[in-house]
Amino acid sequence: MKERDDIVVSVIIPLYNEEQRLHKTFAAIEQFGFTHGVHPFEIVFVDDGSRDATVKLVRAFIANFLGARLVSHPKNLGKGAAVRTGMLAARGAWRLFADADMATDLSEFRKFIPFFSSGAPVIIGSRRIYGAEVLVHQSRLREIMGGVYTMLANFFTGASVSDFTCGFKCFRADAAHAIFSRSRIARWSYDAEILFLAHRLGFAIQEVPVLWRNDGATRVRLWKDAPRAFFDLLLLRVYTAIGRYRLGAVEHISRNIS
Repeated sequence: MKERDDIVVSVIIPLYNEEQRLHKTFAAIEQFGFTHGVHPFEIVFVDDGSRDATVKLVRAFIANFLGARLVSHPKNLGKGAAVRTGMLAARGAWRLFADADMATDLSEFRKFIPFFSSGAPVIIGSRRIYGAEVLVHQSRLREIMGGVYTMLANFFTGASVSDFTCGFKCFRADAAHAIFSRSRIARWSYDAEILFLAHRLGFAIQEVPVLWRNDGATRVRLWKDAPRAFFDLLLLRVYTAIGRYRLGAVEHISRNIS
């Protein structure tokens, strides 16, 4: 694919063993540009060491879809690492990451567009504010645990948002570079880390209500992964204390990128 420097939106889609769900991903992508008029745009697939037919299917898709490309990790590093790779490899003025299962469909991106004109640096989808709708719910236990996690994440990050883990977040190019070049967490609490960094670096966070549908095929194992997510929240404080985030090395950039 010929590189260009006038891309309006990059859509980053992290992948790990997604062969059973890619049909939904491809269908959503094919509709995306026609629906929103955000031309030119690019799709950046980031394969995180898949062991199934994911890479084969993606390569077949991008061979016939102008503006899509694949970046691969040789081994599984974690979803947070895949999102970071995609954000830093992207060329768009705005950079959206979305889950391959399309729990929040790319059509919801239309709700973000009005905030571009105001230059909002970080725009995130939320399932927990007025106007949001959950079409298919998680189990009651998972929803309760999600609420507890949100409270803890707000305490550790100071970001004051309603929904850390909705996989539908968009960043202005300068914010994406400043945030993801500093991120360190590769797996469980990467969402909390990037919103923590956005907050600490002075980038305002705009929440937007979205439609969300639980896929049901989640790889999160509640009792095993919840403690890991909590441990990663503790790492935010540790990394801050030892200076790993280099928070004093940059000033907030207030200019708009259009």
